[in-house]
Amino acid sequence: MTLLHRRCPTMALGATVVAAVLALGCAPAEDQHRSNGQAEPGLATTAPTIEELSTATFEGIFNHPITLVDGSWRGQPAVEGGASRPTVDLVPDLYLTGDLDGDGRKEAIVLLAESSGGSGTRLYLAAAARLNGQISDRGTVLIGDRVQVRAARLDGDRIILDLLQAGPGDALCCPTQKARKSWKLEQEGLTPQATEVTGTFTLADLDGSNWRLAEIGKSEPAPPQPEISLRFEGDKVVGNAGCNRYFGGVTDGETAGSIVFSAMGATRMACPEKVMTLESRYLGALAETSHFQFSGGQLVLTGGPESVSSRLVFKPFDPEPSMAAASDGETIGY
Repeated sequence: MTLLHRRCPTMALGATVVAAVLALGCAPAEDQHRSNGQAEPGLATTAPTIEELSTATFEGIFNHPITLVDGSWRGQPAVEGGASRPTVDLVPDLYLTGDLDGDGRKEAIVLLAESSGGSGTRLYLAAAARLNGQISDRGTVLIGDRVQVRAARLDGDRIILDLLQAGPGDALCCPTQKARKSWKLEQEGLTPQATEVTGTFTLADLDGSNWRLAEIGKSEPAPPQPEISLRFEGDKVVGNAGCNRYFGGVTDGETAGSIVFSAMGATRMACPEKVMTLESRYLGALAETSHFQFSGGQLVLTGGPESVSSRLVFKPFDPEPSMAAASDGETIGY
């Protein structure tokens, strides 16, 4: 299935366009076309939005193309009547835009997670652009099995991902090896460039990082206000729980992917009941936290692999601009 889009009302370029496109789910102007490898002057060069990509067609995952519906694709069960079936999901946490091949047209870079019903989840990197009035998959490549994306950025014409992957002695479920991989968009698609292994991940890698609560529980968005934050400072954590400041100790757990918060305390200010309820829920989930992982540059804290109630998802942020969505050289992650 091919994704076509409506024409948006004329509007000034800039952040307003981005907001309007996300809200309307349409192209902000006519699609650009190529002329001798360059964008024709006066035509739109915007990248596809996350909303558009949630109904786009991608190749390179199976031996046939798949078309997402509301960000997901579901195949037929491997066994008739069985519950296990292949699935592909768009990972909404990571979205980069930039002109990767120098043709004046911006590509969107996203992640796709594929599972065939077992314990493994293979992560794919995809680049898509507007071509002849359609959203076109410019290249989709495998990153790895059960890898975790700590950060992503564009450096010129390269896509660079900082990953956690299984190293020597690691179980696939709990990778600790830090690696940096890069890709370029060429005529044949995304092609791998350099791979650099940079050591073993410990909580020291989080020192000085700042995080803002994005989800609490099972995919429940955290309210934008009051802002709940988390900062790592050596073997300590500090933050705002919504009303009160909190603090405590943090150490690596005994197993890969585990974490221990200890001696937690907080100030004792009183706020409206709704705020205090949210604060109590957050601090309770933080106290139950025993595991961490990364997803699309976000930090995920849980009470265990199957925990839902104590699940906390944080987006990285600078005390200056937010890094929740990045384009043209910005960074997702820390």
